[in-house]
Amino acid sequence: MLNYLVIGASSGIGEEIINQLAETGNHVTATFNRNAPVIAHPNIQFHHLNVLETVTSLDFLPDVLDGLVYCPGSINLKPFDRIKPEDFELDYKLQVTGLIKILQLVLPRLKKSANASVVLFSSVAVQTGFTFHSQVAASKGAIEGLTKALAAEFAPKIRVNCIAPSLTNTPLAASLINNEQKLEANSLRHPLKRIGHTKDIAYMALYLLSDKSSWITAQIIHVDGGISSLKS
Repeated sequence: MLNYLVIGASSGIGEEIINQLAETGNHVTATFNRNAPVIAHPNIQFHHLNVLETVTSLDFLPDVLDGLVYCPGSINLKPFDRIKPEDFELDYKLQVTGLIKILQLVLPRLKKSANASVVLFSSVAVQTGFTFHSQVAASKGAIEGLTKALAAEFAPKIRVNCIAPSLTNTPLAASLINNEQKLEANSLRHPLKRIGHTKDIAYMALYLLSDKSSWITAQIIHVDGGISSLKS
């Protein structure tokens, strides 16, 4: 049984990841903030954690950690001139500074694993310009930079990779797909003619956590229905 920590796991992609990890016989420590977890599994232990607050210890974790997945994120799509600088700062604190806090705390545990893996999340909007995505792209761009730098620094002991999804059917994206017209329009933008499902992203995360990907590190992997590469 391997030990995994998933930050932000009470809904959406994080919830799907912990379900799949638990069902395959792993021990999962999962955290939540505002959304109380609704799932129960003997292999999953939930703990409340707000990454925007001071975090000095994670004593509830096992001594050896085989993988970390950092899921907290936000989608705030507005014209650039309507976004306050402090909105950029808050987003950065959630997605980048929060990650740094957690990773520094768990690094000694990851180093004790024989095949440790860190999975982070970016967005298709970083490498493909989209209108009104400046706030998303700014913080997620920092995540992509961290992925490369940390993969270099932690090799060969710990692998670090990043998944860059396009629009996925999660509570976070609900306002973008909350009627048939929006859903159809967003689906048609993708060459595969649908938006993502949480399982699409979770399958890639589980692969990157497993020893099946033991020769993969420092990669930004697009799971995006082809939108970043193809013209439909």
